[in-house]
Amino acid sequence: MSSGFSGGMPDSFTAGRRATLLPSNMNNSYSSNISAQQQFSLRSTVPRILPEAAAQIWLTEINGKRSVDEFHHQQQQQNLGVFLRNVKPRPSYQNPSPVNFSSRYQLNLSNKNVGIRLPVDPGLDSEKNTMNHRLQELEKQLLDDEDDGDTVSAITNSELSDTIQSLIGTSQKLVSSSPTSSSSSCCSTSASPPLPCPKQASIDAAASISEGKPEVAAEILTRLANASGIAAHMVTALKSRLNPSENPPPPASELFTTEQAASTKSLYGFSPCFKLGIMAANLAILEAAAEDGYNKIHVLDFDVGHGGEYGHLLHSLGSNKSLKITALSDFPTAGDEKLKAVGDNLQALANKIGVPFNFCVRNLNIADLNRQKLEIQSDESLAVNLAFKLYRLPDESVTTENHRDELLRRVKGLSPKVMTVVEQELNTNTAPLTARVRDTYDFYAALLDSLDNSVRVLIEEGLGRKISNSVACDGRDRVERCEVFGKWRARISMAGFQQRPMSQHTVEVLRSNLNSWTRGNAGFVINEESGGISFGWMGRKLTVASAWR
Repeated sequence: MSSGFSGGMPDSFTAGRRATLLPSNMNNSYSSNISAQQQFSLRSTVPRILPEAAAQIWLTEINGKRSVDEFHHQQQQQNLGVFLRNVKPRPSYQNPSPVNFSSRYQLNLSNKNVGIRLPVDPGLDSEKNTMNHRLQELEKQLLDDEDDGDTVSAITNSELSDTIQSLIGTSQKLVSSSPTSSSSSCCSTSASPPLPCPKQASIDAAASISEGKPEVAAEILTRLANASGIAAHMVTALKSRLNPSENPPPPASELFTTEQAASTKSLYGFSPCFKLGIMAANLAILEAAAEDGYNKIHVLDFDVGHGGEYGHLLHSLGSNKSLKITALSDFPTAGDEKLKAVGDNLQALANKIGVPFNFCVRNLNIADLNRQKLEIQSDESLAVNLAFKLYRLPDESVTTENHRDELLRRVKGLSPKVMTVVEQELNTNTAPLTARVRDTYDFYAALLDSLDNSVRVLIEEGLGRKISNSVACDGRDRVERCEVFGKWRARISMAGFQQRPMSQHTVEVLRSNLNSWTRGNAGFVINEESGGISFGWMGRKLTVASAWR
């Protein structure tokens, strides 16, 4: 009969031979009475119950019997040690009924060898002592000798099963009550349906939509019904993607409303990352004019907005320099009136500062751009400002006309001293839906987090419209088509431009202003970015400014 041991143990024993198990520290005291062929000793594989370890019980077959006193003496020496025993079965033992246990535990009843693995929580001493007591009782019943010398007492398989089931129930209670068994992820692990992590749930919903699994996407979005902030805007956009007939995406015209303009104005005025990007463009314009010795600066602007970005430029000019701004209008008549009001405000500021200033509006198509129609003079330093303009122009992925590259080529034909580009560091142009959702969520969440609470509500409304357009719309309806700086650099270089690195003086001025505005908030970061300058929050780049010639 196999002994169940591996290594140096014999495979069988002679019938009637007495096998004595002793702790390692008792072998010498018994060696005079027991021959070397009759004794062997085994050390406990688990000398005590340890954290994250499991108690093990192994029963191996032996012939012979032991007294209760010997057993108790050995139990005291081992102090909760775990022994290996084989128990001779009763003659009446025939075919044991199977015992079912949880797959979490290992149990082997074949050939009368039993092994169980029970996890123990060291933090609950009372429960541990209870388990130790039951283990001792089980050991005692398995090894309890009878008075006659012919049989060895053994518990029945049913009794063994009941005892082990009780022990397993105790260990399950210990595991379930342990604080280390709970998850620390962003999603709840309670018995009730876990609350989803809004960002990951949005990404999963986008992936399900892309994979043609609308039912899965709908279930995910349903669980996000109570989301707020960026997550709420993302859910609205994804619902429009999922079922445009019931939840039509917002029209692109929403991005050109008075409310959106007010939100954008607040964003440019209160976000340090946007303010610094615009300031970097102004400093690059001043440096280009100074290098060539020009006193007259002519700025061509394709999206002048409210004109507030030129306040810094006017303050930076001395009385011996003049500024002329030509604003191109995409909306004749109504657009002209709006731009005229912007020009009046800038004119009032220039008069107050004492800087010669001129503001004019031109209604020209991209194909009609030339120095004559723009009335560019030979003694003027021409600067083209494309801050936050290119990302709203469709490229080759939308139309064969490719207005984005066409504008860059036309601007190159004007031979400007400098072209400034400021863009959001966001990939929502040709990226697939899942990647677009992930990047959009990260970008706008970081942007909102960087804002002061006093302006966050108004700006969030505008960002929500941007998110809806970026995620819910496609084709010409998707106006928000941002790209990362690496892609802009490649596209602008293909149009014939070379980078004009920002000077160290410009970087120092920007850092000084950032510290002044944010009182040294370490969350905001300025980094030189392959010839450009990036502005970010908590490790996330938000805007990048660059200059070209």
